[in-house]
Amino acid sequence: MPVIDSHQDTEALTLTFVAEFDASIERVWQVWEDPRQLERWWGPPQWPATFEQYEFTEGGRCRYYMTGPDGEKPRGWWTITAIDAPRHLEFDDGFAGEDGEPDMSLGTSHAVVTLGTVDDRTRMSVVSTFESAEQLQQMLEMGMEEGMRQALEQIDGLLAGAVRTGDTSSTR
Repeated sequence: MPVIDSHQDTEALTLTFVAEFDASIERVWQVWEDPRQLERWWGPPQWPATFEQYEFTEGGRCRYYMTGPDGEKPRGWWTITAIDAPRHLEFDDGFAGEDGEPDMSLGTSHAVVTLGTVDDRTRMSVVSTFESAEQLQQMLEMGMEEGMRQALEQIDGLLAGAVRTGDTSSTR
């Protein structure tokens, strides 16, 4: 089980996940850097992601949608704000409208991803910071904590070369 800790801090307005993987930092970095690998784990198993735009550079825009079990397609966006490969990534994150452009009605969050080595394993922390306690609570009520935990749990299979359950494509 890769996720070793998750916690919310309502004073700091953060939701933090810590996971460990039996792979090098460089290999774990690839699951962020390569949009096809990212698609295989970003989102819970029953909500696979498709990245329509992925500019993995500082200032880069990323646009994606998730496909739900009933065919619904909620959209999201990132703007990458910092990259220090292979150890550090930051991006602003939010929901998008049907056109893929940011929908600010639910606010934005800022994610900081950090990779390090602990006992021959790679430890990854993902810290999301929210604009307000209300926004953090709304994301928790929408299932963000469980969804992110499920998403991160899929990385082990990806690192081992497995495909997403129900995925018949060798390119996803």
